[in-house]
Amino acid sequence: MTEQQQTPHDLPDAAGLVIGILGGTGDQGKGLARRFALAGHRVVIGSRKAERAQQAADELGAGLAVSGAENPVAAGQADVVIVAVPWDGHRATLESLRAELAGKIVVDCVNPLGFEKGKGAYALPVEEGSAAQQAAAVLPDSRVVAAFHHVSAKLLLDPEVDGMDLDVLVLGDDRESTDLVQALAGRIPGMRGVYGGRLHNAHQVEAFTANLISINRRYKSHAGLRVTDV
Repeated sequence: MTEQQQTPHDLPDAAGLVIGILGGTGDQGKGLARRFALAGHRVVIGSRKAERAQQAADELGAGLAVSGAENPVAAGQADVVIVAVPWDGHRATLESLRAELAGKIVVDCVNPLGFEKGKGAYALPVEEGSAAQQAAAVLPDSRVVAAFHHVSAKLLLDPEVDGMDLDVLVLGDDRESTDLVQALAGRIPGMRGVYGGRLHNAHQVEAFTANLISINRRYKSHAGLRVTDV
């Protein structure tokens, strides 16, 4: 294999895209909003209540292009929509936004996890196979990509952390969409998007979050992933 063949193909330019974040009032969604705004994107945080969404946007501080709106407005204004809602509201939220999300790239980062006292986090079974596959089933007119599952919300929100030292596994059935989400991940300093397979492989990626939670508790860390030799 030649050196040229080993070189990854060029990713698209993701600059200038408007990013909507459903569930952006939670720490993970708010942290992603902050990092993408710092990278120069306009971000619209979505929530069931516009006031709560705007409050989350205001908490990120002045000078960032972040606003808040009800979920349908956030979805409609965005070029790419990130789903960061709690698992128990995942299906209902997406079903209510099917029209607004039609034709858009929808990035699902939801981890279906349960927590048992004394035993920690564990992966929950999902009828469709994974949260991302559920999103694809609910949103047949959208291009669903799975990504950003293993990103520490605490580090995303920490102003003392300049770069995110991790790789983001990106999964999906549409090459154009996964390329764009890889490029978006690379907009955040220190972060890299790595293609991780088709959407039917999303279950183990979502479930691995439970292992990371165990690692973080044992070692009092905020562990992420790095993929070698890529």
